[in-house]
Amino acid sequence: MGRASDMPLNAPHYDSASCGERLLMIVFTYSGQGSQKPAMGSAWSNHPSWELVQEASDNSGRDLASLLLEADAAELRDTQNAQISTFLLSMVILDAVERVGIDAAGHAGHSLGEYSALTASGTIDFSDAVALVSERGAAMKVATEASIGTMAAVLGLDDGSVEEACSSVSNDVWVANYNAPGQVVIAGSQGGVLAACDAARTLGAKKIAPLEVSGAFHTPLMAPARERLSAAIAAIDLRRPEGMVVANVDSTAHENPETWRALMNAQLCSPVRWRQTLLTFAEEGFTTFVELGPANVLTNLVKRTLPDAKRIAVNKPEHLDRLLDVLASPSISSDEVADSHEGEHLFATDRLVVSPGAGIFTPLSTLAVGSEISTGTLLGHIGDTEVRSSFSGELMAWLAVDTERVTPSQPIVWLRSG
Repeated sequence: MGRASDMPLNAPHYDSASCGERLLMIVFTYSGQGSQKPAMGSAWSNHPSWELVQEASDNSGRDLASLLLEADAAELRDTQNAQISTFLLSMVILDAVERVGIDAAGHAGHSLGEYSALTASGTIDFSDAVALVSERGAAMKVATEASIGTMAAVLGLDDGSVEEACSSVSNDVWVANYNAPGQVVIAGSQGGVLAACDAARTLGAKKIAPLEVSGAFHTPLMAPARERLSAAIAAIDLRRPEGMVVANVDSTAHENPETWRALMNAQLCSPVRWRQTLLTFAEEGFTTFVELGPANVLTNLVKRTLPDAKRIAVNKPEHLDRLLDVLASPSISSDEVADSHEGEHLFATDRLVVSPGAGIFTPLSTLAVGSEISTGTLLGHIGDTEVRSSFSGELMAWLAVDTERVTPSQPIVWLRSG
């Protein structure tokens, strides 16, 4: 992430290895299916990171921009559309976060989001991930048509009591998601889920919430999808992840690429152990959880599971400033992080613009230190690629010099906002 010797001492860069006395250990979490909503990409369509949408569209042969901008709720509920659109928006947001100089030492995603986590950590190439997520959605759609199933959230019972409710009925029903203390999702046949919900009420469940889904995800009823997806997983190259990535299946961090291949095969028919995943990160000293995606579902689960952890969701470009403020402040409370309003700038005023790619940097000759920069201002070029500011503020320094060869995400301009 750039050359530290070229950066002013007070120019901010945030990752889990460079936080000094702040002791921030950052986890990026990635949204799963169900977080999607109409026009969820509209806020990002003019951001430089939107270029990933065209790349993914070219790779998949689909107009994915229309899913992010124009699809209605019914179209997005189709698992083929929900999965690729949610994954892609998470990748756009990840790219935008990296452009402002923020890294994470940990990654985890809920269900579909695990593919985002593995892509973010470098285990899966972006183009392979687009193909895999597309295949996953298609395989799961076929599986739901072959075996009608449903899901429901059980609130107010511990894990063991929900497991007891499932095992007490004769129909097919299993725990599908261990989301947070007192929040467990069950899945199975329609009759099995209804019977298990009745049993859970008898055991003292405070609330049962049926989920609007098309199948019993993360249960043995997904076996046909698993068989189809396994062929696609077997065909791609996997690399050792950069940073700590914790698996849904066993809530354990793994590094061996072949172990990840087996875990990806197992995931569709195994419960998501999200609460346990968060506890694994906490035990390793991680303190800050940043959700990248269209919603704040995972942020709320962090609040329930790790109430003292910092947490924030990045859904829109204006949340980038809020994220920088959070990471710049050692004293901000968890509730301030979770509940702060869009556009608030409570602490940090320094901003970095980073390189969108590799190449020779040519700054705009009309800009000088002290210039006032607006959001979207052209700052220069990396080869033929425009470099535009994601922020407004005063130009404090050039962190890369004219004709310097820079690397992707290397800081090149230091701004200070009001």
